Amino acid sequence: MQYQTITRSAVAAAATVLGAAAAVAEDKPALDKAAIDKAFESLKTFDWGVDNNKFRALLGPIEDALPATHGDAAARKELETKLAAVLSTGASRAAKDYVGRKLAIIGTAESVSALAALLPDKDLSHMARYALERIPAPEAAKALRDSLAKTSGTQKAGVIGSLGVRRAAESIADLAALVGDSDESIAVAAATALGDIGSVESAKALQDAKPASDPVKLRVADAQLTAGECLLTAGDKAGALAVYKSLIASPEKSVRLAATRGLLLASGKKE
Repeated sequence: MQYQTITRSAVAAAATVLGAAAAVAEDKPALDKAAIDKAFESLKTFDWGVDNNKFRALLGPIEDALPATHGDAAARKELETKLAAVLSTGASRAAKDYVGRKLAIIGTAESVSALAALLPDKDLSHMARYALERIPAPEAAKALRDSLAKTSGTQKAGVIGSLGVRRAAESIADLAALVGDSDESIAVAAATALGDIGSVESAKALQDAKPASDPVKLRVADAQLTAGECLLTAGDKAGALAVYKSLIASPEKSVRLAATRGLLLASGKKE
């Protein structure tokens, strides 16, 4: 009797799960390819300032396609390909910005080259970086790293920041070289990114850096503290201790105080 009770309970539970899965499948919007194609035509002339109702009428099918293609690799790839293709056309900045935000959600290595081509563009670089920061493929990090040689000024500083956001360990040597850059904004961005990467290697790169100005020196010290905190959070107390010990004799009182606090935490002592 007990066996039958357990069996019936298991069957009932399985039926509930299957019923829920079926309900989800029924709720999943169906793909309307003709409507999607029409929406992509509308995207060619899309611009900012469209009210919500008109936006829905113009681009709703693309919006619906994102959840509708979930779990359908072929359909998702087709949608990604269509989105990425817009980036190399004469579509408006608003349209390309829209595409970048969608590729940040569904983008793969397939979209990387189209996005990377926009990194030097003063108007579109931010959007391209936004997507590349979020695409998990290693190709995205490589594209950002490769663009260091193709960008300058604000765009280059932005790319450096994105490498920090991705915690791209492969870029440590490139970033370390840029901490001594004559452009202070580039040097500050590089130091910040190394701190955000937060590894033993990036902390060592900061310790060995040769910043060219006092503001950058201070930013390097702050980035070292960030790296120490990252190491401490990751459970690498030895790595964190090394960082904090290197800062304990800093000429900046605020840095010394932060390093002392870090030493206490890394040593397992109360503040």
